Amino acid sequence: MSVGGSADTPNRKSPFSIRNVRLFIAFRVFFNARFYYPVFTILFLDFGLTLEQFALLNAAWAASIVLLEVPSGALADIIGRRNLLVATGILMVIEIALLCFIPMGNPQLLFAIFLFNRVLSGAAEAAASGADEAIAYDTLKKEGDMRDWPRVLEKQMRIQSIAYIGAMSLGAAVYDPTLMQRLVDALGLNIHLTQAITLRFPLYLTFMMAILTLLTTLKLQEERPSFKPECDPSEYCAKSIIQAFKLTLQAGGWILKTPFALVIILAGLMFDNCIRMVLTLGSQYYRLINLPEASFGLIGSGFAMLGLIIPWLAYKLVNRHSPAYNLGIMAMVSIIGLIGITFFWPIIGLLPVALLSVVMYLGRFFQSHYLNRITASHQRATVLSFKGLSFNLAYGLIGVLYSILLVFLRPQLAGSHPELSRAGIENLVFIKSIGWFPWYFLLTLAALLAVARWQLKNTDVYKTPG
Repeated sequence: MSVGGSADTPNRKSPFSIRNVRLFIAFRVFFNARFYYPVFTILFLDFGLTLEQFALLNAAWAASIVLLEVPSGALADIIGRRNLLVATGILMVIEIALLCFIPMGNPQLLFAIFLFNRVLSGAAEAAASGADEAIAYDTLKKEGDMRDWPRVLEKQMRIQSIAYIGAMSLGAAVYDPTLMQRLVDALGLNIHLTQAITLRFPLYLTFMMAILTLLTTLKLQEERPSFKPECDPSEYCAKSIIQAFKLTLQAGGWILKTPFALVIILAGLMFDNCIRMVLTLGSQYYRLINLPEASFGLIGSGFAMLGLIIPWLAYKLVNRHSPAYNLGIMAMVSIIGLIGITFFWPIIGLLPVALLSVVMYLGRFFQSHYLNRITASHQRATVLSFKGLSFNLAYGLIGVLYSILLVFLRPQLAGSHPELSRAGIENLVFIKSIGWFPWYFLLTLAALLAVARWQLKNTDVYKTPG
Protein backbone atom coordinates (compact mmCIF):
# COMPACT_ATOMS: atom_id res chain seq x y z
CA MET A 1 0.00 0.00 0.00
CA SER A 2 1.33 3.47 -0.88
CA VAL A 3 2.33 5.80 1.93
CA GLY A 4 2.91 8.84 -0.21
CA GLY A 5 1.27 12.16 0.51
CA SER A 6 0.33 13.49 3.90
CA ALA A 7 -2.73 11.40 4.61
CA ASP A 8 -2.46 8.74 7.31
CA THR A 9 -3.14 5.13 6.31
CA PRO A 10 -3.69 2.01 8.42
CA ASN A 11 0.01 1.19 7.87
CA ARG A 12 1.27 4.67 8.62
CA LYS A 13 1.33 6.00 12.14
CA SER A 14 0.18 9.57 12.70
CA PRO A 15 3.09 11.72 13.92
CA PHE A 16 0.77 13.28 16.48
CA SER A 17 0.19 9.94 18.15
CA ILE A 18 3.84 9.99 19.22
CA ARG A 19 4.28 11.27 22.78
CA ASN A 20 7.47 13.28 22.25
CA VAL A 21 6.05 14.98 19.15
CA ARG A 22 3.00 16.18 21.09
CA LEU A 23 5.22 17.31 23.96
CA PHE A 24 7.50 19.17 21.54
CA ILE A 25 4.54 21.21 20.30
CA ALA A 26 3.37 21.84 23.86
CA PHE A 27 6.86 22.94 24.91
CA ARG A 28 7.12 25.46 22.08
CA VAL A 29 3.70 26.88 22.96
CA PHE A 30 4.23 27.16 26.72
CA PHE A 31 7.84 28.41 26.53
CA ASN A 32 7.05 31.19 24.05
CA ALA A 33 3.62 32.31 25.37
CA ARG A 34 4.95 35.20 27.42
CA PHE A 35 2.12 37.49 28.38
CA TYR A 36 4.38 40.41 29.26
CA TYR A 37 5.79 40.83 25.73
CA PRO A 38 3.28 43.48 24.59
CA VAL A 39 4.13 45.67 27.61
CA PHE A 40 7.79 44.72 27.82
CA THR A 41 9.36 48.19 28.11
CA ILE A 42 6.72 49.88 30.24
CA LEU A 43 6.70 46.88 32.61
CA PHE A 44 10.33 47.59 33.47
CA LEU A 45 9.72 51.33 33.74
CA ASP A 46 6.60 50.95 35.88
CA PHE A 47 8.58 48.75 38.27
CA GLY A 48 10.81 51.79 38.81
CA LEU A 49 13.74 51.15 36.50
CA THR A 50 15.14 53.78 34.13
CA LEU A 51 15.43 53.56 30.35
CA GLU A 52 19.21 53.18 30.52
CA GLN A 53 18.85 50.33 33.00
CA PHE A 54 16.35 48.70 30.64
CA ALA A 55 18.84 48.97 27.77
CA LEU A 56 21.64 47.48 29.88
CA LEU A 57 19.40 44.61 30.97
CA ASN A 58 18.66 43.78 27.33
CA ALA A 59 22.40 43.86 26.64
CA ALA A 60 22.96 41.40 29.50
CA TRP A 61 20.25 39.13 28.08
CA ALA A 62 21.90 39.14 24.65
CA ALA A 63 25.35 38.57 26.16
CA SER A 64 24.18 35.52 28.13
CA ILE A 65 22.79 33.98 24.95
CA VAL A 66 26.05 34.69 23.08
CA LEU A 67 28.14 33.07 25.83
CA LEU A 68 25.93 30.02 26.32
CA GLU A 69 24.57 29.27 22.83
CA VAL A 70 27.67 27.41 21.62
CA PRO A 71 28.42 25.27 24.71
CA SER A 72 24.75 24.35 25.09
CA GLY A 73 25.05 21.98 22.13
CA ALA A 74 28.00 20.21 23.69
CA LEU A 75 26.21 20.03 27.04
CA ALA A 76 23.27 18.35 25.33
CA ASP A 77 25.62 15.61 24.16
CA ILE A 78 26.86 15.10 27.72
CA ILE A 79 23.79 15.41 29.93
CA GLY A 80 21.17 14.63 27.28
CA ARG A 81 18.68 16.80 25.42
CA ARG A 82 15.83 15.97 27.79
CA ASN A 83 17.87 17.01 30.82
CA LEU A 84 18.87 20.24 29.09
CA LEU A 85 15.19 20.98 28.39
CA VAL A 86 14.30 20.21 32.02
CA ALA A 87 16.98 22.73 33.00
CA THR A 88 15.29 25.19 30.62
CA GLY A 89 11.96 24.70 32.41
CA ILE A 90 13.58 25.21 35.82
CA LEU A 91 15.33 28.38 34.63
CA MET A 92 12.05 29.76 33.27
CA VAL A 93 10.22 29.08 36.54
CA ILE A 94 12.93 30.86 38.54
CA GLU A 95 13.25 33.85 36.19
CA ILE A 96 9.50 34.57 36.17
CA ALA A 97 9.06 33.86 39.91
CA LEU A 98 11.68 36.53 40.65
CA LEU A 99 9.56 39.19 38.94
CA CYS A 100 6.29 37.91 40.38
CA PHE A 101 7.42 38.32 43.98
CA ILE A 102 10.13 41.00 43.86
CA PRO A 103 9.45 43.82 46.38
CA MET A 104 9.21 47.33 44.94
CA GLY A 105 10.73 50.52 46.27
CA ASN A 106 14.44 49.65 46.40
CA PRO A 107 16.05 50.69 43.06
CA GLN A 108 19.35 48.87 43.69
CA LEU A 109 17.62 45.61 44.64
CA LEU A 110 15.23 45.94 41.69
CA PHE A 111 18.06 46.30 39.18
CA ALA A 112 20.04 43.41 40.68
CA ILE A 113 17.05 41.05 40.55
CA PHE A 114 16.09 42.14 37.04
CA LEU A 115 19.70 41.57 35.96
CA PHE A 116 19.58 38.06 37.41
CA ASN A 117 16.26 37.56 35.60
CA ARG A 118 17.74 38.59 32.26
CA VAL A 119 20.75 36.29 32.64
CA LEU A 120 18.50 33.36 33.54
CA SER A 121 16.22 34.17 30.59
CA GLY A 122 19.16 34.22 28.18
CA ALA A 123 20.45 30.94 29.64
CA ALA A 124 17.01 29.36 29.14
CA GLU A 125 16.87 30.56 25.52
CA ALA A 126 20.33 29.12 24.84
CA ALA A 127 19.57 25.81 26.54
CA ALA A 128 16.30 25.34 24.63
CA SER A 129 17.82 26.27 21.28
CA GLY A 130 17.52 23.23 19.02
CA ALA A 131 17.31 20.60 21.78
CA ASP A 132 13.51 20.37 21.66
CA GLU A 133 13.44 20.04 17.89
CA ALA A 134 16.23 17.46 17.88
CA ILE A 135 14.57 15.15 20.41
CA ALA A 136 11.22 15.36 18.59
CA TYR A 137 12.78 14.66 15.17
CA ASP A 138 14.81 11.70 16.43
CA THR A 139 11.71 10.21 18.06
CA LEU A 140 9.70 10.66 14.86
CA LYS A 141 12.49 9.01 12.88
CA LYS A 142 12.46 6.03 15.24
CA GLU A 143 8.74 5.60 15.93
CA GLY A 144 7.14 7.05 12.82
CA ASP A 145 8.08 8.46 9.43
CA MET A 146 10.48 11.40 9.21
CA ARG A 147 8.71 12.50 6.02
CA ASP A 148 5.95 13.70 8.37
CA TRP A 149 8.25 16.31 9.92
CA PRO A 150 6.91 19.17 7.72
CA ARG A 151 3.39 18.31 9.01
CA VAL A 152 4.67 18.52 12.58
CA LEU A 153 6.33 21.88 11.96
CA GLU A 154 3.24 23.23 10.22
CA LYS A 155 0.97 22.34 13.12
CA GLN A 156 3.50 23.52 15.71
CA MET A 157 3.88 26.92 14.03
CA ARG A 158 0.13 27.32 13.60
CA ILE A 159 -0.68 26.47 17.22
CA GLN A 160 2.20 28.59 18.49
CA SER A 161 1.01 31.57 16.42
CA ILE A 162 -2.51 31.25 17.83
CA ALA A 163 -1.13 31.01 21.37
CA TYR A 164 1.15 34.00 20.73
CA ILE A 165 -1.73 36.16 19.53
CA GLY A 166 -3.78 35.12 22.57
CA ALA A 167 -0.91 35.85 24.97
CA MET A 168 -0.26 39.25 23.39
CA SER A 169 -3.90 40.29 23.56
CA LEU A 170 -4.62 38.99 27.06
CA GLY A 171 -1.29 40.16 28.49
CA ALA A 172 -1.86 43.76 27.41
CA ALA A 173 -5.48 43.69 28.58
CA VAL A 174 -4.74 42.51 32.13
CA TYR A 175 -1.93 45.08 32.41
CA ASP A 176 -4.36 47.98 31.88
CA PRO A 177 -5.70 49.05 35.33
CA THR A 178 -8.61 50.97 33.81
CA LEU A 179 -9.86 47.96 31.87
CA MET A 180 -9.35 45.63 34.84
CA GLN A 181 -11.19 48.01 37.15
CA ARG A 182 -14.17 48.04 34.81
CA LEU A 183 -14.14 44.25 34.84
CA VAL A 184 -14.09 43.91 38.64
CA ASP A 185 -16.78 46.58 38.94
CA ALA A 186 -18.96 44.68 36.48
CA LEU A 187 -18.48 41.56 38.58
CA GLY A 188 -19.57 43.47 41.69
CA LEU A 189 -16.23 43.01 43.46
CA ASN A 190 -15.10 45.62 45.96
CA ILE A 191 -11.51 45.79 44.74
CA HIS A 192 -9.51 48.86 43.79
CA LEU A 193 -6.87 48.14 41.17
CA THR A 194 -3.85 50.34 40.46
CA GLN A 195 -0.97 50.05 38.01
CA ALA A 196 1.23 48.78 40.83
CA ILE A 197 -1.12 45.80 41.16
CA THR A 198 -1.97 45.04 37.52
CA LEU A 199 1.63 45.26 36.32
CA ARG A 200 2.20 41.79 37.78
CA PHE A 201 -0.85 40.19 36.16
CA PRO A 202 0.97 39.32 32.88
CA LEU A 203 3.80 37.91 35.00
CA TYR A 204 1.43 35.67 36.97
CA LEU A 205 0.03 34.30 33.71
CA THR A 206 3.54 33.72 32.37
CA PHE A 207 4.48 31.98 35.62
CA MET A 208 1.68 29.49 34.94
CA MET A 209 3.20 28.92 31.48
CA ALA A 210 6.60 28.38 33.11
CA ILE A 211 5.19 25.65 35.36
CA LEU A 212 3.53 24.00 32.36
CA THR A 213 6.82 24.23 30.48
CA LEU A 214 8.66 22.44 33.27
CA LEU A 215 5.98 19.75 33.58
CA THR A 216 6.12 19.20 29.82
CA THR A 217 9.89 18.70 29.82
CA LEU A 218 9.65 16.22 32.69
CA LYS A 219 7.33 14.05 30.56
CA LEU A 220 9.76 13.90 27.63
CA GLN A 221 11.46 10.58 27.03
CA GLU A 222 14.93 10.10 25.58
CA GLU A 223 16.81 6.90 24.97
CA ARG A 224 20.44 7.80 25.22
CA PRO A 225 23.27 5.49 24.21
CA SER A 226 25.38 4.28 27.09
CA PHE A 227 28.09 6.83 27.73
CA LYS A 228 31.53 5.21 27.65
CA PRO A 229 34.05 7.96 27.20
CA GLU A 230 37.75 7.25 27.04
CA CYS A 231 38.27 10.02 29.57
CA ASP A 232 36.55 11.64 32.51
CA PRO A 233 33.07 13.02 31.59
CA SER A 234 34.02 16.53 32.74
CA GLU A 235 37.13 16.38 30.55
CA TYR A 236 35.01 15.13 27.66
CA CYS A 237 32.54 17.96 28.23
CA ALA A 238 35.33 20.54 28.23
CA LYS A 239 36.78 19.11 25.00
CA SER A 240 33.33 19.12 23.37
CA ILE A 241 32.73 22.74 24.31
CA ILE A 242 36.19 23.75 23.04
CA GLN A 243 35.52 21.90 19.79
CA ALA A 244 32.16 23.66 19.43
CA PHE A 245 33.85 27.04 19.83
CA LYS A 246 36.52 26.04 17.29
CA LEU A 247 33.87 25.12 14.74
CA THR A 248 32.10 28.43 15.30
CA LEU A 249 35.35 30.36 14.89
CA GLN A 250 36.09 28.39 11.72
CA ALA A 251 32.69 29.44 10.38
CA GLY A 252 33.59 33.04 11.21
CA GLY A 253 36.87 32.64 9.34
CA TRP A 254 35.04 31.28 6.29
CA ILE A 255 32.68 34.27 6.38
CA LEU A 256 35.60 36.71 6.51
CA LYS A 257 37.14 35.00 3.46
CA THR A 258 33.84 34.92 1.52
CA PRO A 259 33.00 38.53 0.50
CA PHE A 260 29.33 37.98 -0.30
CA ALA A 261 28.72 36.07 2.95
CA LEU A 262 30.49 38.81 4.92
CA VAL A 263 28.35 41.54 3.34
CA ILE A 264 25.15 39.57 3.96
CA ILE A 265 26.05 39.10 7.64
CA LEU A 266 27.02 42.77 8.07
CA ALA A 267 23.84 43.93 6.31
CA GLY A 268 21.78 41.71 8.60
CA LEU A 269 23.58 43.14 11.63
CA MET A 270 22.94 46.69 10.50
CA PHE A 271 19.21 46.25 10.05
CA ASP A 272 18.63 43.88 12.95
CA ASN A 273 20.35 45.65 15.84
CA CYS A 274 18.91 49.10 15.10
CA ILE A 275 15.35 48.07 14.26
CA ARG A 276 15.15 45.36 16.94
CA MET A 277 16.15 47.93 19.55
CA VAL A 278 13.40 50.29 18.37
CA LEU A 279 10.78 47.53 18.34
CA THR A 280 11.86 46.41 21.82
CA LEU A 281 11.00 49.91 23.05
CA GLY A 282 7.61 49.68 21.35
CA SER A 283 5.32 49.70 24.39
CA GLN A 284 6.79 52.98 25.67
CA TYR A 285 6.36 54.45 22.18
CA TYR A 286 2.72 53.30 22.03
CA ARG A 287 2.05 54.90 25.40
CA LEU A 288 3.43 58.23 24.17
CA ILE A 289 1.31 58.23 21.00
CA ASN A 290 -1.78 58.03 23.20
CA LEU A 291 -2.73 54.40 22.70
CA PRO A 292 -4.43 52.55 25.59
CA GLU A 293 -2.33 49.78 27.12
CA ALA A 294 -5.07 47.23 26.47
CA SER A 295 -4.49 47.75 22.73
CA PHE A 296 -0.78 46.89 22.79
CA GLY A 297 -1.44 43.17 22.46
CA LEU A 298 -3.80 43.66 19.53
CA ILE A 299 -1.16 45.82 17.85
CA GLY A 300 1.48 43.15 18.35
CA SER A 301 -0.87 40.49 17.01
CA GLY A 302 -1.63 42.65 14.00
CA PHE A 303 2.05 43.07 13.19
CA ALA A 304 2.53 39.32 13.62
CA MET A 305 -0.02 38.82 10.84
CA LEU A 306 2.49 40.48 8.50
CA GLY A 307 4.34 37.19 8.71
CA LEU A 308 1.62 35.68 6.53
CA ILE A 309 2.18 38.18 3.72
CA ILE A 310 5.80 39.37 3.72
CA PRO A 311 7.44 35.97 2.98
CA TRP A 312 5.45 35.83 -0.27
CA LEU A 313 6.69 39.34 -1.17
CA ALA A 314 10.27 38.43 -0.21
CA TYR A 315 10.09 35.33 -2.43
CA LYS A 316 9.07 37.49 -5.39
CA LEU A 317 11.88 39.96 -4.68
CA VAL A 318 14.70 37.39 -4.52
CA ASN A 319 13.57 35.80 -7.78
CA ARG A 320 13.09 39.02 -9.71
CA HIS A 321 15.71 41.37 -8.30
CA SER A 322 19.34 41.37 -7.25
CA PRO A 323 20.59 41.41 -3.64
CA ALA A 324 21.73 45.02 -4.17
CA TYR A 325 18.22 46.05 -5.25
CA ASN A 326 16.65 44.28 -2.27
CA LEU A 327 19.14 45.93 0.09
CA GLY A 328 18.12 49.29 -1.35
CA ILE A 329 14.43 48.54 -0.78
CA MET A 330 15.08 47.58 2.84
CA ALA A 331 17.23 50.66 3.43
CA MET A 332 14.64 53.03 1.98
CA VAL A 333 11.77 51.53 4.01
CA SER A 334 13.93 51.56 7.16
CA ILE A 335 14.81 55.24 6.78
CA ILE A 336 11.14 56.17 6.26
CA GLY A 337 10.12 54.14 9.31
CA LEU A 338 12.89 55.45 11.59
CA ILE A 339 12.20 59.06 10.63
CA GLY A 340 8.45 58.51 10.94
CA ILE A 341 8.61 57.37 14.58
CA THR A 342 10.45 60.54 15.63
CA PHE A 343 7.25 62.56 15.07
CA PHE A 344 5.24 60.56 17.66
CA TRP A 345 2.02 61.01 15.71
CA PRO A 346 -1.02 59.83 17.72
CA ILE A 347 -2.36 56.57 16.26
CA ILE A 348 -0.89 57.27 12.80
CA GLY A 349 2.48 56.65 14.43
CA LEU A 350 1.75 52.94 14.09
CA LEU A 351 2.46 53.11 10.35
CA PRO A 352 6.23 53.67 10.63
CA VAL A 353 6.42 50.85 13.20
CA ALA A 354 4.65 48.60 10.71
CA LEU A 355 7.25 49.53 8.08
CA LEU A 356 10.06 48.58 10.46
CA SER A 357 8.34 45.26 11.15
CA VAL A 358 8.17 44.62 7.41
CA VAL A 359 11.93 45.21 7.16
CA MET A 360 12.56 42.65 9.91
CA TYR A 361 10.54 39.99 8.07
CA LEU A 362 12.27 40.79 4.77
CA GLY A 363 15.68 40.69 6.43
CA ARG A 364 15.16 37.24 7.94
CA PHE A 365 14.02 35.84 4.61
CA PHE A 366 16.85 37.42 2.58
CA GLN A 367 19.57 36.42 5.06
CA SER A 368 18.38 32.81 5.17
CA HIS A 369 18.04 32.62 1.38
CA TYR A 370 21.38 34.16 0.42
CA LEU A 371 23.44 32.46 3.14
CA ASN A 372 22.02 29.01 2.47
CA ARG A 373 22.61 29.49 -1.25
CA ILE A 374 26.37 29.95 -0.87
CA THR A 375 27.12 27.84 2.22
CA ALA A 376 28.30 24.23 1.94
CA SER A 377 26.09 21.64 3.60
CA HIS A 378 28.75 20.44 6.07
CA GLN A 379 29.08 23.86 7.71
CA ARG A 380 25.61 25.32 7.13
CA ALA A 381 24.42 24.84 10.73
CA THR A 382 27.60 26.35 12.15
CA VAL A 383 27.46 29.38 9.85
CA LEU A 384 23.83 30.02 10.78
CA SER A 385 24.77 29.62 14.44
CA PHE A 386 27.56 32.16 13.97
CA LYS A 387 25.04 34.52 12.38
CA GLY A 388 22.76 34.22 15.40
CA LEU A 389 25.62 34.81 17.80
CA SER A 390 26.83 37.88 15.93
CA PHE A 391 23.31 39.33 15.75
CA ASN A 392 22.83 38.97 19.52
CA LEU A 393 26.27 40.44 20.13
CA ALA A 394 25.40 43.48 18.00
CA TYR A 395 22.05 43.81 19.79
CA GLY A 396 23.84 43.79 23.13
CA LEU A 397 26.26 46.44 21.88
CA ILE A 398 23.53 48.82 20.75
CA GLY A 399 21.88 48.33 24.14
CA VAL A 400 25.06 49.59 25.81
CA LEU A 401 25.35 52.51 23.36
CA TYR A 402 21.71 53.44 23.93
CA SER A 403 22.16 53.44 27.71
CA ILE A 404 25.19 55.74 27.30
CA LEU A 405 23.08 58.08 25.16
CA LEU A 406 20.39 58.19 27.85
CA VAL A 407 22.95 58.96 30.54
CA PHE A 408 24.14 61.83 28.36
CA LEU A 409 20.61 63.19 27.68
CA ARG A 410 19.07 62.85 31.13
CA PRO A 411 20.97 65.56 33.09
CA GLN A 412 20.67 68.02 30.22
CA LEU A 413 16.90 67.61 29.94
CA ALA A 414 16.35 67.49 33.71
CA GLY A 415 18.30 70.74 34.10
CA SER A 416 16.37 72.54 31.37
CA HIS A 417 12.95 71.26 32.55
CA PRO A 418 12.98 71.39 36.38
CA GLU A 419 9.18 71.57 36.45
CA LEU A 420 8.77 68.02 35.10
CA SER A 421 8.17 64.99 37.31
CA ARG A 422 10.37 61.89 37.17
CA ALA A 423 7.91 60.26 34.75
CA GLY A 424 7.84 63.43 32.64
CA ILE A 425 11.62 63.49 32.39
CA GLU A 426 11.62 59.79 31.49
CA ASN A 427 9.18 60.44 28.65
CA LEU A 428 11.13 63.45 27.37
CA VAL A 429 14.41 61.53 27.46
CA PHE A 430 12.78 58.74 25.48
CA ILE A 431 11.39 61.13 22.84
CA LYS A 432 14.77 62.81 22.37
CA SER A 433 16.62 59.49 22.23
CA ILE A 434 14.43 58.16 19.41
CA GLY A 435 15.65 61.04 17.24
CA TRP A 436 19.15 59.55 17.24
CA PHE A 437 18.15 56.25 15.60
CA PRO A 438 17.85 57.57 12.00
CA TRP A 439 21.35 59.07 12.26
CA TYR A 440 22.75 55.86 13.73
CA PHE A 441 21.18 53.88 10.90
CA LEU A 442 22.53 56.22 8.19
CA LEU A 443 26.02 56.03 9.71
CA THR A 444 26.04 52.23 9.78
CA LEU A 445 24.51 52.11 6.29
CA ALA A 446 27.34 54.28 4.96
CA ALA A 447 29.88 51.98 6.62
CA LEU A 448 28.17 48.91 5.11
CA LEU A 449 28.18 50.40 1.61
CA ALA A 450 31.88 51.21 1.94
CA VAL A 451 32.69 47.63 3.04
CA ALA A 452 30.46 46.17 0.31
CA ARG A 453 32.14 48.27 -2.37
CA TRP A 454 35.56 47.12 -1.18
CA GLN A 455 34.67 43.43 -0.75
CA LEU A 456 32.56 42.95 -3.87
CA LYS A 457 34.53 45.07 -6.37
CA ASN A 458 35.68 42.02 -8.32
CA THR A 459 32.38 40.14 -8.42
CA ASP A 460 28.89 40.57 -9.85
CA VAL A 461 27.14 38.19 -7.44
CA TYR A 462 25.26 41.06 -5.78
CA LYS A 463 23.78 42.08 -9.15
CA THR A 464 22.25 38.70 -9.99
CA PRO A 465 18.64 37.81 -9.05
CA GLY A 466 17.95 34.56 -7.23
